[in-house]
Amino acid sequence: MNAGQGLRHALPTLPLALAGAVAWGIVAGASALSSLVLGQWATPAHVGTLVALFALGGALAFPLGWTLARLLWRGRSTEAAFAAAFVSIAVTTIGLTALLYVLHYRIDYPDGHSHPLTISWAFDLMFSGLAALYQFAVLGIRLYFPLGFAALFAAAVWFARRSR
Repeated sequence: MNAGQGLRHALPTLPLALAGAVAWGIVAGASALSSLVLGQWATPAHVGTLVALFALGGALAFPLGWTLARLLWRGRSTEAAFAAAFVSIAVTTIGLTALLYVLHYRIDYPDGHSHPLTISWAFDLMFSGLAALYQFAVLGIRLYFPLGFAALFAAAVWFARRSR
């Protein structure tokens, strides 16, 4: 099987990609919402924004995570399918949500940034992006616990059973 055929085989069907994106987006948003509300972390005005970021990150991540899991699994054991899905869905969900967080951070704090397409603007972009990634790593990832982690485990089990 060549690379093009392998990728085509790994892609989810359109109904699976759409349903999975909606479901995973809801799970990621619900996980963030439950953590924010129970932990009384954010003001009500910010809760909606954060939940939307997490839901969109989850929705965008599902088709990519599924494809990556299928590419990593390649017909091996059920345990390999579980591990591939667990890691792939987790990495794509966290990665895409972090990217959205960086973009939102950049939009929310433009006041101190230089004129576009200058050297100082590039430094501003890089350092504000790194600051946003750090903030997401410290404060954002914990919003996936415990609900998101349990859902990730269930999704990986479902992938492994479906891949038999």
